[in-house]
Amino acid sequence: MVQSKTKKKKRLAILVGGGPAPGINGVISAATIEAINRGIEVIGIRDGFKWISEGKANHIDRLTIENTSRIHNTGGSIIGISRVNPLSSTGGMKNSIDCLKRLEVKYLITIGGDGTLYLASRLEKELKGHIKIAHVPKTIDNNMPLPGHIPTFGFETARHIGTGLVHHLMEDARTTNRWYFVVTMGRKTGHLALGIGKASGATLTIIPEEFRQKKISLKNIVTILEGAIIKRKLMGREDGVAILAEGITDKLDENELKNLTDLSMDEHGRIRLSEVDLGQVLKHQTVTSLKEKGVDARIVDTSIGYELRSAPPIPFDASYAKNLGYSTVKFLLGGRSGALITIQRGKKIPIPFDKVIDPKTDSTKVRMVDINTESYEVAQKYMIKLTKEDLANQQELKKLAKLTNMKPNEFKAYFSAI
Repeated sequence: MVQSKTKKKKRLAILVGGGPAPGINGVISAATIEAINRGIEVIGIRDGFKWISEGKANHIDRLTIENTSRIHNTGGSIIGISRVNPLSSTGGMKNSIDCLKRLEVKYLITIGGDGTLYLASRLEKELKGHIKIAHVPKTIDNNMPLPGHIPTFGFETARHIGTGLVHHLMEDARTTNRWYFVVTMGRKTGHLALGIGKASGATLTIIPEEFRQKKISLKNIVTILEGAIIKRKLMGREDGVAILAEGITDKLDENELKNLTDLSMDEHGRIRLSEVDLGQVLKHQTVTSLKEKGVDARIVDTSIGYELRSAPPIPFDASYAKNLGYSTVKFLLGGRSGALITIQRGKKIPIPFDKVIDPKTDSTKVRMVDINTESYEVAQKYMIKLTKEDLANQQELKKLAKLTNMKPNEFKAYFSAI
């Protein structure tokens, strides 16, 4: 009697790209457990696209229920992560596809931000159904195009920890009578900065979305900071914490920045905005401008971001990540492909890739902070900022100007652009 060959299991691969975010391991854990329980073998592709874009298919981990069942409360990524983009190297995408085929992958889950989402959409197009692909949105920036105000996993943990750090800085500022300028992560958008600033009760928060113009003058931002410091002095306080979204840097007027020293240039003579130390630049400019007005202020610049990315997830993100991992496997094994997986009102709602990729720019759409909401309005109402109403109030104007070496009309003219 001839024995029949054991049927080979189908294989699901998980890959993580971009930067870390709390909850990655929760997605991996839930996806692995659900896939194995459905008879699917699971592997983790190490370090994102790094190795497979080089044609190396041996950097993989076998994922099991035993080695993933208790990782959902841990930070980081058990299969590593990287920002390597296979499209940036000759043959990188072809190598990645070849490796996935050699590994006999039938299902692929990518976990990442806007860049990894775009790569997943490209893979899905080029593989033409040979491998079914779904993407799980991840970023502490919270800037991916999810509907409504659904957060990306990792954001709530980052906001929670960032709020605690700012609380400590606020107490230090009060104790030592000085200001902190705190730059938070958030490429292009101010979700994390506003979330931390609002939850912590920071003195003020500045995000790129509040400036409608394409380019922001550095002087404009400095003026806002000066106004807050002077108004705070009028309230009898020498301390404060200003939260500054990293995304402001992308909107700064480069011609204005060229007058500053120690800025790195690329091969075309353009300023490398990614290397601009926003906190240090604003501290220097604000202190200098205040001194010209006879105002003394002690300012310390710092940043928070890396401390947040690989932290253990808070219960919200631990639970949320599990939902996403489970739902993504359910989506793929249901025979579907080519979608961003979201959880809306407790249910799995896939969003096709072509709905989140901007056809004009051929890149992932970016979700900006909606400044036309009560949520943003509340944040503004509780900040200490110099306003046009302050300048219109003659008694208030005289008191403010008295703290400087300026006359009321000079003070009003200088701060009229806020």
